[in-house]
This record gives sequence, structure tokens and C-alpha cells, in this order.
Amino acid sequence: MIWLTWRQFRAQAITAAAALAVLAIVLLVTGIGLAHAYNDAGLPGCHGGGCAGAASLFIDEAKANIYHLVFYAGVFLVYAAPALIGVFWGAPLITREIEAGTFRLAWNQSVTRRRWLAVKLGLIGLAAIATSGLLSLMVGWWSSPIYAAAQQAAGSNSLSISRLDPPMFGAQGIVPMGYAAFAFALGVTLGALIRRTVPAMAATLAVFAGVQLAWADVIRQHLIAPVRSLTPLNVSAINELSITSNQTMTVVAAAKVKSTAWVLSNQTLTSAGKPFTGPPTNACISGTTQQCNAWLASKHLQQLVSYQPASRFWEFQWYETAIFLAVGLALAALCSWLIRSKRIA
Repeated sequence: MIWLTWRQFRAQAITAAAALAVLAIVLLVTGIGLAHAYNDAGLPGCHGGGCAGAASLFIDEAKANIYHLVFYAGVFLVYAAPALIGVFWGAPLITREIEAGTFRLAWNQSVTRRRWLAVKLGLIGLAAIATSGLLSLMVGWWSSPIYAAAQQAAGSNSLSISRLDPPMFGAQGIVPMGYAAFAFALGVTLGALIRRTVPAMAATLAVFAGVQLAWADVIRQHLIAPVRSLTPLNVSAINELSITSNQTMTVVAAAKVKSTAWVLSNQTLTSAGKPFTGPPTNACISGTTQQCNAWLASKHLQQLVSYQPASRFWEFQWYETAIFLAVGLALAALCSWLIRSKRIA
């Protein structure tokens, strides 16, 4: 069974290995240059007031170079890899046997259906996890100077990024391995249910993309209770003030948290603890900025910030990876039940 599985899977395995090898060369060549630029900027071990400016300059130079494109290309590839695995490795695993009619031979030999599926899922699933893990490791190594400089710049640069930001979180650490396991099992399950390769591939891509978007925007922030900070509103730090046509007012000040934190919400409250909506005074409608700020200060407003500190990065990584691995195992168990109960025949 192992040899047969390898023979059926070797084309995909060779393609993935070749792609990883090419990417490794590109990341190695450009990564060495990026690391040298980071060292030349004097940022390793830098402490003091001049570090933020040096880090900001380093990031500005990276943006003007090819490093900027490589960084976002790497993020895209880490996100794309699990989806491609689910579409091209998972979805056809059972459907190609059904469409070719070979399932009648494959599932009526001395090898039981359970063992047939276990070997397929085990070997190809491990290959999927290893592929995404290696890709994440390579991209993480390459981008480490960028994240380190962004942290040192403390929000003073035009490329303010955090490892906890939803667009960046899933492209680092061990989470891509959980995504790969889930995407592969999802593809196999949808293939077993739909029984047609192309529709199963399309459904796998749509479901996986939907789960990824919903997870990043809605679910992840609730895995760990956020930190809430309530402080008096600093009118000198206001960076957004809007007045609508129905005379409601919104005031948002710069959050008093580290730039590497993941800010979930930033609200301005009245002294009674309710959301501040105005109504605005003439000082803010037709007066100067100083007059508007003085009026806001007289209201004794408060700023409520809900955020996830950067120190929770690995805690989120482990939680999310465990959840996606568990869902992947549950989907594999569903596939096993479908095949053993002869609901696919």
C-alpha cells in the first residue's frame, strides 16, 4: 500500500519539492542581503532613542527595494499552499478512484478499506503538513528582520506591521501546518461526498477560503479574552474626528498600546461609560482645532481600547493549530466512516 500510494502521489510530491527548492534559493539569496542590510543599519541589539529612526529608515529602504515584493509574495504563498494542497491533493484522492471506476478493485482486495484510506491520509497528510511547515519556516526566517525592525520602529514607519495582525498571523509559525491538515482533509471529505473531481476541487477552495476569512475576522479574537484599557481621552492624540449629517460625532484617538499589539476596538466613552456621539458644538463644526479640543477636554471623555498584546502570539498559534488539526482528524474520521459503511461504492 505504501509503495502504491507513493507511485500515485510521486508527481505531486516531486512538483512540490521542486517548487520549494526554487523558492528556497530565491529566499536564501535575497534573505542574506536583507540580513546584511539589517546589520548594517546597526539594529541588532540596538537600544536607545535612535533605534526607532534607524529601524524606520531600514524599512523605507526595504520598501524601495525588491525586498518589499518578496515579503508580500512570501505571505501570499504561505496562505496559498494549504488551499492548493486541499484542491489538488485532497479533492482528487477519492474522486479519481470513483470516476475511473478503480475503487471496485482497490476496495475489494486483501487490503481493507480502512487501511487503504489510513495509508493514503497518513502519508499524503504528513507530506502536506511538512510542505506547509517548511514553507512557513523559510518565509519566517526571511522576514524576521522586517518584523524585528517594525517592532523597533514602534509605529514611526510607513510599514507598521505586527505578527498578530490578521493578514500576517496565518503566514507564520506553526499555524500553516494546521491549515494544511485541515485543507487536505476537507478536500478528501468533499470529494467523498460530491464524487466528482472538478466540483469537489471548486467546493474545497470556496469552503477553505470562507473558513480562513471568517476565522481571521470573527473567531480568532475570541480564542483568548482581550485586554481592555480604559484611560482619560488624550485630546492631543486624536487622529480621527467625524461629524455626520444628522449631527452625530465620532472621536478616535491613537491607542495607548504598543504598535505590535492587535487592536480590536478603540472607542470614546462619556464619563458615564456610554459611547460618545456628541452632539457637536460650533467649536468643532466651524471653530479651530484648538477650540474643538478644548471643548472635548471639558467633557471628560474616556478612551476604551480592547487589544491582544504581542506576547500572546505563540499562545494563539498553538490554540489555532490544535483546533485545525482536530477538525482535520474529525473530517478524516468522517471519510473513514463513509468508506467503511459502503456509502461510497
